[in-house]
Amino acid sequence: MKGVPTVSSISASAEPRLTSLAHGGGCGCKIAPGVLQDILRGRVQLPVPPELLVGIETSDDAAVYRLNDHQAVVATTDFFMPVVDDPHDFGRIAATNAISDIYAMGGTPIFALALVGMPVNVLSTETIGAILDGGAAACRAAGIPIAGGHTIDSVEPIYGLVAIGLVDPAHLKRNSGAEPGDVLILGKPLGVGIFSAALKKGALDEAGYIRMIESTTRLNTAGPDLARLSGVHAMTDVTGFGLAGHALEMARGSNCQVRVDWSAVPLLEGAFDLAAAGFVTGASGRNWASYGQDVAFAREMGAIDKALLCDPQTSGGLLVACDRSSAQAVLDLFDKHGFGAAVIGETVAGPAGLVIA
Repeated sequence: MKGVPTVSSISASAEPRLTSLAHGGGCGCKIAPGVLQDILRGRVQLPVPPELLVGIETSDDAAVYRLNDHQAVVATTDFFMPVVDDPHDFGRIAATNAISDIYAMGGTPIFALALVGMPVNVLSTETIGAILDGGAAACRAAGIPIAGGHTIDSVEPIYGLVAIGLVDPAHLKRNSGAEPGDVLILGKPLGVGIFSAALKKGALDEAGYIRMIESTTRLNTAGPDLARLSGVHAMTDVTGFGLAGHALEMARGSNCQVRVDWSAVPLLEGAFDLAAAGFVTGASGRNWASYGQDVAFAREMGAIDKALLCDPQTSGGLLVACDRSSAQAVLDLFDKHGFGAAVIGETVAGPAGLVIA
């Protein structure tokens, strides 16, 4: 048809910015937790077989199905719209984020399937190919192949993976196993959502972009080693619902209170100043509207602090609950894998909830 470009006629130089094609980017695209609860509430579930060790009960990171006494399959999927404009970086970030759910269960990834939705009348084959190449690069870094997938022509660019892994059921870590008296350790600093908002508005400098890419493309490879520590009781990764949302999931699943020392929570350098300048995602506000009523404050928290607390993290860090005697071993393992992890709080007996101290 006259005036409608074909895929082959589109040049990469004439294309719009990837982030301009998406109404939201990265894990900020997630449906808000409160809305998701309303969607799922009352839906009929099929009988759950005993082999299904982890399902949807505690909003955990992946499903886990026991094969035998020493092996279980870990299965997850994650995909989203562009969080950056560079197509190769977008693919790397999306794939790293999806694989993280395997690590968060204590599993080892074994292969992946690609999920690809692209506006083929807007993006060139070169750009779409670069996105896929970025995803493949992340999978190579994880030591796994992309064994297949599915593609559609969509209005907005979408990329992600179905990731499959294996775990010994004896070493499986859920987000629901924390015990009163545990120490909370976070593997990556917060602020990715803030950085992505600044990037979309052209306000993120080169140094900030480098910090963002370093964080979002770092695989959470410490997961399986952490899972083998007997003192580690629970583990999850902090993604679209922000630190507050995922800490609340841990508190509810474990039936205990999570207390976060906000002054100890690491932030990406420059994140606070960018938030103060107004670069905050709409997802952080939706997150707060969904679960803010379940967060108590033992200290003064300004609007910027609350935005960071709820900031959606794309390919965020592991959040680990372990007994105090194992805390140094956990920190050492994070360090061995190249992470500057930090102790950010504790769990205590009491009604399930989150307290910011």
